[in-house]
Amino acid sequence: MTSPKINNETYINRELSWIDFNKRVLELATEEETPLLEKIKFSSIFSNNLDEFFMVRVASLKSQVEGGISKRSQDGKSPEEQLIGIRNYLDPILKTQQYKTKQYIEDDFKKEDIFILEYKELNERQKVWINNYFTTAIFPILTPLAVDPSHPFPFISNLSLNLAAIIVDSESDKEQFTRIKIPGESISRFISIPIELHDNESTKYTGIAIEQIIANNLSMLFPGMSVKEYSFFRVTRDADLELRDLEADDLMSALEEGLRKRRKGGEVVRLEVSTNTPKVILDLLQEGMNIDKENLYQIEGLLALDELIELTNFNLPKLKFREHQGVTHNSLKNSQLREQEELDTRSNSNFKSIFSIIRRSDLLVHHPYNLFSTSVEEFINQAAEDKQVMGIKMTLYRISKDSLIIDALIRAAEKGKQVMALVELKARFDEDNNIQWAKQLEQAGVHVVYGVIGLKTHTKIALIIRKEKNRLRTYFHIGTGNYNSKTSKTYTDFGLLSCQPELGQDLIELFNYLTGFAKQQSYRKLLVAPVTLRSGIEKLIKREINYAKNGLPAKIIAKMNSLVDPEIIKLLYIASQEGVKIELIIRGMCCLYPQKKGLSENIKVTSIIGRFLEHSRIFWFNNDGDAEVFIGSADWMRRNLDRRVEAVTPIEENKIKKEIKHLLDSYLEANQDSWNMQSDGSYTKNQILNDKKKYIQEKIIKLYKKEEN
Repeated sequence: MTSPKINNETYINRELSWIDFNKRVLELATEEETPLLEKIKFSSIFSNNLDEFFMVRVASLKSQVEGGISKRSQDGKSPEEQLIGIRNYLDPILKTQQYKTKQYIEDDFKKEDIFILEYKELNERQKVWINNYFTTAIFPILTPLAVDPSHPFPFISNLSLNLAAIIVDSESDKEQFTRIKIPGESISRFISIPIELHDNESTKYTGIAIEQIIANNLSMLFPGMSVKEYSFFRVTRDADLELRDLEADDLMSALEEGLRKRRKGGEVVRLEVSTNTPKVILDLLQEGMNIDKENLYQIEGLLALDELIELTNFNLPKLKFREHQGVTHNSLKNSQLREQEELDTRSNSNFKSIFSIIRRSDLLVHHPYNLFSTSVEEFINQAAEDKQVMGIKMTLYRISKDSLIIDALIRAAEKGKQVMALVELKARFDEDNNIQWAKQLEQAGVHVVYGVIGLKTHTKIALIIRKEKNRLRTYFHIGTGNYNSKTSKTYTDFGLLSCQPELGQDLIELFNYLTGFAKQQSYRKLLVAPVTLRSGIEKLIKREINYAKNGLPAKIIAKMNSLVDPEIIKLLYIASQEGVKIELIIRGMCCLYPQKKGLSENIKVTSIIGRFLEHSRIFWFNNDGDAEVFIGSADWMRRNLDRRVEAVTPIEENKIKKEIKHLLDSYLEANQDSWNMQSDGSYTKNQILNDKKKYIQEKIIKLYKKEEN
């Protein structure tokens, strides 16, 4: 069969596909059944996602245009055409967000006795309180910057919220342009006003945006002047770090310098202004920052909607999803060392070390349904304390700021164990955090490395070497998500805890590749990028094609964040045409057209977006009834397959394979928070309005709670 060509008929533009994903996030913010504060949260996430999209993807396209680079995308579009397409597709989505967010704040909040007021809505007592607050807590840290022949247009830092004003000298009538940066790190965006000052006795919260306070107290900043006009604005700059392949010491210093530059930002890629911005101010902003119409976004209502996340901290449970608390994996209930130490009854309890549990059988932990603290963190904690543990090796990609895993690694090093941590300094937007952790680990005696030159280390692996009966045994964790206690509560991820000898040996050799000069080209069971993962996945797909050609049942189920790689897409098209049934569960970008006549009639694509971020990657191949199942950290994207270090592990215990298959089937049966991709690339939301509703994440919560009981 002729391999399909990759063009605009067979490949969806990845930038537009990403916007489609973020549009689905926003749909959760507009769903009637979504609790009010969760609507605000999803709107905030939408904006935060969009900021990163502009800082990286749009910035890259603009750089190509400005550099005269005419490289076309896989679907045949030039950089200019992609930028136009992004703008045209995004504009109506932004209008929806602005309209709905304004409705939530101005109408729906008030029905719940929550008041986010504008200055003009304040009563006299509130105005007195706010003006005093401005004088004591805001005024001293503001710095108005004038723009005139002796004061050039000031640098506007990335993602900062600003006020621009035209002020008039009362004596000479001379007009002058000034800019004030709204303080964003030292003061909250929304200032809480004592509820006893509100006229409504049932008030639960009263607040006001900080920019409203500043705008209505400008006279204090400009004594002897009058304020003619003012408006708010915000800029987004190119924030992608381009780094040469450097040795570790040079890489760290280069990153630190790059981060200093990022805080300021590169070229402006977007200017956001209030819709009511006076023309004189708009002209001065566009001229001062050299912004054309294509990069100007006029916003109805509040700017910087990512900061709405502050408003979700209200203690109002009925306006949120029902609180979720994960459970300890059934097999680990009697293996919590920290609990035993607190009770000081370890010698008289049923305590079993986590290593003895893993020796009995492999464990699959599923976050956030299984607690990260009582599984993965406990695994590393016990390794740090166990006298028989000789060494610990880990990869660290995105780490929480209060990481107990870091604490455990430091304790292990202090106890004389051999501890190695690969800290990926180039984890985008986490570089600064990772640099600080790397320095702290090194000071504690941990051997810190930064990975393979030219590759980003994205794999999530931890290896424990333990001495047992005069020999060494390896225990390990291979996961789909980061060693991050914070995201483990909101991202769905799998992790395998095991001591299988062959996988353990693979991991030893993989760590040798990461820390030394070993050029490992083959592994026993692991699929490792950039060495064997692409060829391994292609081989598994081709095997299903051969089964189909021979008249045998052939099926693939794959769950991932993104499907972008053109070679994998071509192979999936071929598989579909040969009769392989393919079901894809893809949260984000999908550049494949499903169910397209003559191309992909046997491929179905589902997207699940809910209260938790679907982050796990699972690959299931029917294999003539003897299913092979894999989990790991890699999506089917070029960067994961060719430019990152990734590890995908087989799941070999039948009990766990059945558990995963049951979960995959449940995902495919979901009819809420679920979208089906159509043959033209658009998405249709599943919406069952009767008692047959199936929320997959709620179903899994109930499943694990039932198992606990």
